[in-house]
Amino acid sequence: MANSISLHVVTPERQLLQETVDSLQLPGLNGYLGILPGHAPLITELGYGELTYQKGKELRHLTVMGGYAEVLGDRVTVLAEVAERAEEIDVDRARQAKERAEKLMSKTGDPDVDWDAATLALRRSLIRLQTATKGGAVAAADDHHHHSAP
Repeated sequence: MANSISLHVVTPERQLLQETVDSLQLPGLNGYLGILPGHAPLITELGYGELTYQKGKELRHLTVMGGYAEVLGDRVTVLAEVAERAEEIDVDRARQAKERAEKLMSKTGDPDVDWDAATLALRRSLIRLQTATKGGAVAAADDHHHHSAP
């Protein structure tokens, strides 16, 4: 039995990641899935959330928004609609998107508000901010606010 996993993360635009990892957690539709070496074969639809993987003592974070993951042998292939490394996230842009979505959602009863789009925008911005915080991007981008990971 293998003691590592070959992790491949691909989006329609690019191959984001190809690394050998010790373990990972994927955002499934109904919660997170932990994958260790020797995991049973699996194909699952992905939700919106953080893909976290461990390599040695280091824990790394990506945002993943939709797509599929296949676990087969010692290889995990993630075909994501959107995926970003923590350090690639534009924290200011994510904060602005969050504020725009919250402002739209505060207009209760407004027939011009697309609630589904506003909810999705809020969810995406929160995931990006959470991933950036864990990946250290917020601390680097913003030294006058203090953030702690939940």
